[in-house]
Amino acid sequence: MSTGKRGILQMPPEERPTERLLESGPEAVSTAELLAIIIRCGRRGESAVDVASGVLSHCGSARRLATASVAELSSIPGIGSVRAVQIQAAIELGRRVILSAGECRPAASSPRAVADLLMPGMRYLEKEEFRAVFLDSRNRVIDTGTISVGTLNSSMVHPREVFRAAIKAGSASVILAHNHPSGDPGPSPEDLAITKRLVRAGAMIGIEVLDHIIIGDNVYVSLREKGLLVAP
Repeated sequence: MSTGKRGILQMPPEERPTERLLESGPEAVSTAELLAIIIRCGRRGESAVDVASGVLSHCGSARRLATASVAELSSIPGIGSVRAVQIQAAIELGRRVILSAGECRPAASSPRAVADLLMPGMRYLEKEEFRAVFLDSRNRVIDTGTISVGTLNSSMVHPREVFRAAIKAGSASVILAHNHPSGDPGPSPEDLAITKRLVRAGAMIGIEVLDHIIIGDNVYVSLREKGLLVAP
């Protein structure tokens, strides 16, 4: 018995995003159609493309989609937890592919360059997240990693978590980063205290902390630029 769901295979051939991608390449397929290929099936009365369009409408843009949590995606009609995980996995895979190619590694040439790298994925987060940018000996980005996720206005992080991840990444140095959901990137006393602690821990094990960048709503603060990156 039919469930009423319209999957990609039930669509006319000329409307199938998979067929169009094979015929014309991924550049010819819309963002909604790419997302439909990932989620594969629609729901009663809606095709996979319809559901994908609903996801993009909910998020507002593909950039905002990249920061949506599994819980948020799961709440969108037609998605659920499994498809939410599939979407996040596809986004993360794309990010890792970009960073894995040495010639494509962005250089952490300035606080602005690092803020530009992090801003799209962090400015809309509803909770504080503490992240680290792992750099090679030429200050090129090897990878970025989320160290901890806090509440609406706080993020707890321990030096061992930061430097365990840095050692695993083969990092020569790190740049710390976290967001302020309020949109105001001004550093708090707690921000300064944890920075001091992490700078000292990095000096002890030979992985220098180059900066701590606080992300707000399209604005940022670099503790190095402000003279607040405390030396051990």
